[in-house]
Amino acid sequence: MLALAIIILLAFLLDLILGDPRYRLHPIRLMGRCIGLLTRILKRVGLGGKKGGILLTAMMEFLFFAAFLTVHLLFHEIYLFLGLAFDLFVCYSCLALKDLVTHTELVTRALERGNLPDARAGVAMVVGRDVQFLDEKGISRAAIETLAENFVDGFLSPLFWYLTGGISGYLLGFTTVTAAMVFMIAFKVASTLDSMVGYKDSEFLEFGWASAKLDDIMNFFPARLSLPVLFAGAWISNLKAIKGIKTALRDRLKHASPNSAHAESFVAGALNIRLGGPTVYPTGEKDK
Repeated sequence: MLALAIIILLAFLLDLILGDPRYRLHPIRLMGRCIGLLTRILKRVGLGGKKGGILLTAMMEFLFFAAFLTVHLLFHEIYLFLGLAFDLFVCYSCLALKDLVTHTELVTRALERGNLPDARAGVAMVVGRDVQFLDEKGISRAAIETLAENFVDGFLSPLFWYLTGGISGYLLGFTTVTAAMVFMIAFKVASTLDSMVGYKDSEFLEFGWASAKLDDIMNFFPARLSLPVLFAGAWISNLKAIKGIKTALRDRLKHASPNSAHAESFVAGALNIRLGGPTVYPTGEKDK
């Protein structure tokens, strides 16, 4: 259990210090390239519907489970600290808090200077919506919504599944770090799948169904656990923590996604602002 705690603490510190560097062999980028390749293959052979999407999800989960376990066991067999270093690298690669905060700060500074083009460019790096015609209020709303939602998806959920895996491994007599990493990677695969194919448009409605459902399931508990975490943060920061909770309890289920509005509605209340409403994406307008 000590190794379990040390790895996640060091991974968190590395993320705070280094952020999420962009390089070709980044584990999450490798996931994305594999998803793109398998998607093209499945559609080429006529499996562009729900069955193909289920197959894609299953193949991706198995592929990265097998790849991680193979390298993990090999490195641990060669030298214990080599194996632990590999685990730390993968764990660190699965956290994405620093970059999210950094991108949001860039948007904030651009807005403070009155530079809307830079603000739009900054927010475009972290959102999927069309930012071309966003005014100052629209840019602010997009940045805050993304920060709230991705706090769960990019940080709290990976942490939750890491700890869930580690505790489960301990109770069942497995190696805690191995179990923790397997659970964490399973979540990141689901999250990356959802971000690439989990759209409700004509192209991906059926094909992305399995990916979207798996992501909903794996974010279910972390999204709800975000409320006490955000409450503590708002309380410490002298924000409207009580109003945040009241707003979240009122509005957290008023979203097409079963998970997205929990953190967003709390933040809206804590900051005493309004979030949600019509949002333009490349695939069309959605009312959030």
